[in-house]
Amino acid sequence: MREITFDIETISKTASHRVDPSEQELTVVVIHDSQTNEYTSYIKEELPKLWPILEKADMLIGFNSNTFDIPILNRYYPGDLSQILSLDLLVEVQKVLGRRIRLDLIARATLGVGKSGEGLKAMEWWRNGEVEKVRAYCTDDVRITRKLYEYALEHGVLKYKDLHTTRDIKLNTDSWPQQPIDREFTHTLPL
Repeated sequence: MREITFDIETISKTASHRVDPSEQELTVVVIHDSQTNEYTSYIKEELPKLWPILEKADMLIGFNSNTFDIPILNRYYPGDLSQILSLDLLVEVQKVLGRRIRLDLIARATLGVGKSGEGLKAMEWWRNGEVEKVRAYCTDDVRITRKLYEYALEHGVLKYKDLHTTRDIKLNTDSWPQQPIDREFTHTLPL
């Protein structure tokens, strides 16, 4: 089964520090392709190279991807990426806990490592022309998301800190697809 774990970075079109997806412009997309076990990144001008890879995916895996990453990517894609099966780890956590928890908190409790930065810093780097820093930061987030997905599959839980206590988030990973989906999906414009 071909799984694409991904994350995007954006920059606000306005001076607001509020993160409204409709006010965000894509800067970088990073993916991990389970078929090649490679991480690759794309800036906006390189997106036509990304579309065929996403179209061949059986599942997209992200964190807050259903309400942020996919809708923003869809503004650039000539089709509808929401037609590809997706697994949003934040949605899975929220189903169990009834609330959202930041990626950094889950990663620290589950994997013992945190994020290498924050989105606002990535925006600053982008504005300063430090594209490679943005790529590296986004790649780290994809690595963490991928490791959390694999951990959840193996153990059936993710973890988070609640004050000084580490608690389990028991996930129903049996409902997560493990077999390729048979579908025809080609919306890519010719290169």
